[in-house]
Amino acid sequence: MLTLFRWLVRLSVVLIAGAVLVVGLVWYFSIRSLPDYNADYTVAGLAAPVEIVRSTENVPHIFGSNDADLFLALGLAHAQDRLFQMTVLRRAADGRLSELYGARAYAADDLARRLGLARRAKESLAAQDDYTRAALTAYAEGVNQWIQIVNREARGRGAPEFFLYPEDIAYWQAADSLAILKLLASGSTAALRNEVLRARLSLALPRRGPQVVSQAGEADLPDYASLFPGGRLAAPGTAPAPEDDWFNWRAGFVAPAAERPASGAVFAADAARTAAGGALLADAIDTGLTAPSLFYLARLELASGGVIGATIPGVPVVLSGRSATLAWGIAPAQIDDQDVLVEEVQPGDSERYRDLDGWRAFDTRREVIRVRGDDDQVLTLRESVNGPIIPAGHLGLAGVLPAGHVAALSWTGLSTTDTTMSALMGLMRAPDRAAAGKALQGIVAPAVEVSLADAGGVTRQLAGARPVRSESHATHGRMPAPGWIAANRWQGVLPPEAPQDVAGQIVAATGETGAAPGPDAPRAARLQALLSSREVHSRDSFIDAQLDIISPVARALLPLVGAELWFADEPAPSGTPERLRQDALGLLAEWDGSMSEHLPEPLIYAAWMAELQRRLIRDELGPVADEVTQLHPGFIDRVFRNTGGAGAWCDVIQSAPVETCAMIARQALDAALQDLSTRFGPAVASWRWGAVHEARHVHPALGRAPGLGFIVNLRQPVSGGDATMAASPPLGRGPQRWSAVTGAGYRGVYDMADPDSSVFVTSTGQSGHPLSRHYDDLSALWRRGEYITMSLDPDLARAAAEGVTHLRPQDGAAGN
Repeated sequence: MLTLFRWLVRLSVVLIAGAVLVVGLVWYFSIRSLPDYNADYTVAGLAAPVEIVRSTENVPHIFGSNDADLFLALGLAHAQDRLFQMTVLRRAADGRLSELYGARAYAADDLARRLGLARRAKESLAAQDDYTRAALTAYAEGVNQWIQIVNREARGRGAPEFFLYPEDIAYWQAADSLAILKLLASGSTAALRNEVLRARLSLALPRRGPQVVSQAGEADLPDYASLFPGGRLAAPGTAPAPEDDWFNWRAGFVAPAAERPASGAVFAADAARTAAGGALLADAIDTGLTAPSLFYLARLELASGGVIGATIPGVPVVLSGRSATLAWGIAPAQIDDQDVLVEEVQPGDSERYRDLDGWRAFDTRREVIRVRGDDDQVLTLRESVNGPIIPAGHLGLAGVLPAGHVAALSWTGLSTTDTTMSALMGLMRAPDRAAAGKALQGIVAPAVEVSLADAGGVTRQLAGARPVRSESHATHGRMPAPGWIAANRWQGVLPPEAPQDVAGQIVAATGETGAAPGPDAPRAARLQALLSSREVHSRDSFIDAQLDIISPVARALLPLVGAELWFADEPAPSGTPERLRQDALGLLAEWDGSMSEHLPEPLIYAAWMAELQRRLIRDELGPVADEVTQLHPGFIDRVFRNTGGAGAWCDVIQSAPVETCAMIARQALDAALQDLSTRFGPAVASWRWGAVHEARHVHPALGRAPGLGFIVNLRQPVSGGDATMAASPPLGRGPQRWSAVTGAGYRGVYDMADPDSSVFVTSTGQSGHPLSRHYDDLSALWRRGEYITMSLDPDLARAAAEGVTHLRPQDGAAGN
């Protein structure tokens, strides 16, 4: 027995020592990939020495003697801090995620290949101007130089995530940056998904179904089934494939896989409306909350002058920021830039489809998708004159396609002569608003609203390709339409808009560009009210507006929905459902609409409205109602005002009595309160919005891995909601439906009266390395509504430098 005990002790010691050794090796190789910011490197491609000065917050300030060298250094800096993020973004655009993640990413790759983002990006390279092509080439060389340094010095493969995947790190190409830009364009629109949803709602409830997601002022839509007389359509309950399509994978990098697109808010005031006598501009860009953030702060000292602001790893431009003389901010323009056109396949010949004047062959090509741990898959990709063919298995298309038909996608982002990168390069180098406005005319996709501010004033401009539709289009581009009818096809694109000078005014944009109010209309109205509330503004008042957490939707809906419920009953005994309702209504009656994480009212309001919308539509739409995951306040408003007879939604069609809207409102409130009391106890005043409304910054690769997710993901309670200026809309589905998965990935406020007092911040930190202190050091500031200074003063950058990286040309190059 003693001998057995000794052997067990020895075995335990060996196992413990082995575990310690493994942990030690993992730790050693992980920290090997942390970059040394004080190193000197000799790199190919440089014409002269370059300095990368890292501020306290790890913001690189890049100084050199020519622009090509600066872009090379930016590529190296991006790769130092975000190499894994860059490669995953590139794979997402290329349709090569399956090589890392296996079969679960196959559907994403399938759709990415059919869209052909990488192929179209390569074709667009020739359309860029000479400066942009040179910049992209230099940037790619900088990324590749860092990959070579990592390999040469055995620096842990450049990021610890690479140890989990056997694939080699491919060298960067100039077209890769263009492909990522097209990926970003796909995140700026939800038009395709919403077209399919409207069609499914129409099939579930002809005439009335699309009312749920339509906005006031939009033209009535036809019954979807009437567009295909005699066509056999799937049952309306046919649901999209769960969590496996391109848009869900895209959510990990760019935007939410939901009914609404990426958004943002940019607003500006010229010198006449500011206390300091200089223009002000504020910009918040909403994206999926990832760890690390999509954005990376950087400063470049170009030949045209210094620029500083938000970049995206893989894309060598400052998307939002300032120079010494100009500030610019962008918000995705919520235009309808996608159309689904249904093509009729020739009976007996799946390679042909109906065109305007007869049958025509699809353009066909084949590609191979490598799937980790599985067989390679050969794809046959088809295109019609209306765009690439999207298989019925994606995005719920199976539920809206008649038998013998396929779906083609028309989208401005599919352009093969896309000059958006050149336009952004021109914007970054523009000395004033006039030059910037001229550069912006080259933007194709994504369409954006841009505000510009300089010493002369403020300009607002809509930039990007906007399709022209015929007035006789069957669905006005809001539902799929027959592709063989000429009136349903695009009639071209509108010419670029001229800049609008807004002297003496304050301009605001949240992406609302259409004649009918869109999903961000309440947010836009709140912003306009905040900006109009005072005659002059300061940097601090702009910050306050950017961080505002008052919900205009809550202020508008609660008096309407609860009109017959406030103080309608005698006080009820404690512990009863009636008392619970009275306590909740008592709190809401005194609430100002502040979506503070520390209050119970936002939680009560959000749960009530979600349950109310579900009860209004579930009995009539059936399973399709599960796909309406976001709150549609315009629909609830029309129902409770009985606009156009919309009050009929309150009646439950399966029951004999006729329910009123007040009855449904009370039942929805009771059901919501019962659920909340089960989770948080009966003391309504002790509930907190922040208990369920957490910002979830999820690592796209490791965030769902057991154990690793605890290390790489960031979770923090946040204020705000889907209609507040500090936007943090809840997911809207699943057990974590109140979690915020989108928000302002970047915030900046630019003060042209004192440019170096301008401020910015991202939602996580500069580094993508989980063991770096800069992985999450900005997230606490972001949550508290704080910022860091964005100065172009080189002495200030060097004085507070965390490190200075020196890049030197190889022997024989200029400058040695």
